[in-house]
Formats: sequence, C-alpha cells, structure tokens
Amino acid sequence: MTEFGLIDHIRTLCAALPDAGFEGIGDDCAVLPVGGNESLVFTTDLLCEGIHFLRHSAEPRTLAGKALAVNLSDVAAMGARPIATLLSLALPADATGRWAEEFVAGYCAASERWKTALVGGDTTSAERHITISVTAIGRVSDRCLKRRSAARSGDAILVTGTLGASGRGLRDLLEGRPDTEAARIHLSPEPQIEEGLWLGGRTEVHAMMDLSDGLASDIRRILAESHAGAEIDLERIPVAEGSDLETALCGGEDYRLLLTADAAQTERLCADFHDRFGRTLHRVGRITGPTDGRALWLRGGEPQPLDYAGFEHF
Repeated sequence: MTEFGLIDHIRTLCAALPDAGFEGIGDDCAVLPVGGNESLVFTTDLLCEGIHFLRHSAEPRTLAGKALAVNLSDVAAMGARPIATLLSLALPADATGRWAEEFVAGYCAASERWKTALVGGDTTSAERHITISVTAIGRVSDRCLKRRSAARSGDAILVTGTLGASGRGLRDLLEGRPDTEAARIHLSPEPQIEEGLWLGGRTEVHAMMDLSDGLASDIRRILAESHAGAEIDLERIPVAEGSDLETALCGGEDYRLLLTADAAQTERLCADFHDRFGRTLHRVGRITGPTDGRALWLRGGEPQPLDYAGFEHF
C-alpha cells in the first residue's frame, strides 16, 4: 500500500465517525470553528531518526528548530497564525542526558522566536532511535482560511520561492559535506508564516498548501481535493542555485507555499508579493478542468513523457 493509499484507506474507514465539528482529513491542518468567525487549526508531524534525520548530522538545538518549523509551515499553509504546540519525545538511553537538554533548549528558543506557547506533550523511552512528534495549533479568521480543495479551472499555479535547495542539502550531508549553504537550508528550514498570513488575506488566492514532499507529489494533493488537473511548465520551475530540475520537483522539504490564484489577478498578486517580501512569487502552471487528478508536464508547450512522483514514505 502506498502512502496515499493508506491515507485514503484511513479516511474511508473512519468516515462514519462523529466529526465533533471538525473539518478533518484532506488539508494541511484539521479545522475547528470556534465562533466569532474564527477557527482553530491543528496539525501533527513526526521526525524519526534514520528516516528524517541522522543524529550525527544534526545538532539537537538545530533539530528542535526544524521539528517546530515543519509543523508551523502546515499552519501557515492554512492562512493561520501559529499560537501553540505540544511536544512528545521517545528517547533511547543515550539521548536522555545532554542531547535532551540541548534539544529542549533549542525548542524553547525556536518557540520564543515564532511566538508559540509549549502547552503539553509526552515523553517515553525508546530502544534505539529518537522519535519527535509535534502538534501545532493555529488561529485564523474564517474568511482567510485556505484549503486544498478550492482550486478552480483556469487558476494560475504559483510557488513562493526557489525549490531544490533542501534536497541538494540532504545529498551534501549524506556525502559528508555538512558545511554547505544547502545543508544549512535542509537542517534549518524557515516556515513562511508571514507569507501564509498575507496570502490568506488575499481573496484572489484560492487553494494553498506547503511544499514538504516536493511539487510533483504535493500538486497531486491539491488536484485530488479539487477534482482538477494541471499543466506545469518545466521551464518556469524556480530551481535553486546548485540544484537540478528533478530535485526541485521531487526532493521535498523546501517548505515553500504552493497556491492557486485567479489568473486574471495574478500579475497584481505577484507585484504586491514582491513589494511586501522583496522576493518573487513564481508562476509555474495552471489548473485545468475536471480530470483524473494528474499533472501534465510541458516543455516549450509540448507534453513531456515524465513520471515525476515526488517523495513518498511507502
């Protein structure tokens, strides 16, 4: 069973459970309306030693910042402001001393930087490997909520920065080059919180999510939820310096924002984004009408026989 297949299986099996007022599986966060035209959003993410990080390649303070950042990126993708987290740790015996102290210090420092309260969690022992679980909570005005299901036929597809630096950085780490700029980017991602809040307030922005598994995978999530297709112009992909096209599309962990917006208003949106953040909002394709949810890759306007899939755990 693929990762997508398991998620679909869980979603189907649990569909009859009471929802307790939540909007559940399908977005970067679950949504709970709380009245006053506001909602809380909830997300959780795991970092497992040997899968998401190598202990010898990441200082505990740095890893703590990343564990928080990747969850705050999901909150930002909903157009929400992060307000609190819960932290759970499973630690083997050799990580319960200095490693744990440094990790908690780093987590507290990152929480202070991003103005999020640590309000609970859990600790337990582990046999060999460290597992880190963070749950993040955000607050958002209902008019600013952005969902994956809101893409419309004809929308422009945009990304909020260059892609592939983190994937390049992972290769550098695995090849014994921990001091490169790409390795730093991989170890210390920056959640685009202010960008998410700003885009959440723009009515011409329809669907949005964060880029954690790579554009090739993540665009499929928007297409599935919006019952749409897409055309992606390979020549427009903003490949990070030192990376390559395949890494930009499939490497993952860039933590940019992927969004769709009214095509007629995209030029103004991009200009305003640049004025606000001093960076380019890159248009990479368009949403097409109801299809089987596939992305068509184009070069020079011609379809390319590419089967980019992005990262999947299974």
